[in-house]
Amino acid sequence: MKLTVEISKYPLHQYYIPFIKGFIDRLNEYDNLKVITNTLSTQIFGDYDLVMQVLSTEIKRSYEEFGKAIFVCKFLSGDLSPQ
Repeated sequence: MKLTVEISKYPLHQYYIPFIKGFIDRLNEYDNLKVITNTLSTQIFGDYDLVMQVLSTEIKRSYEEFGKAIFVCKFLSGDLSPQ
């Protein structure tokens, strides 16, 4: 089963850009995911189990490394990536 996720991260920190960039850079390290970033959010496309595992791992890592942050996510079944 394929999954599409739109995610936005809002670090509760004065210097927020490195925290967001680090999260996006880590997502791009996973070969079996398609990641598209724009100025408002990041879209992730891939196998349901892999996407959920990666999000669990990387959100936890973000909290451990940088502290408080808000994540806003939309989950859609299927691969809705642009062709």
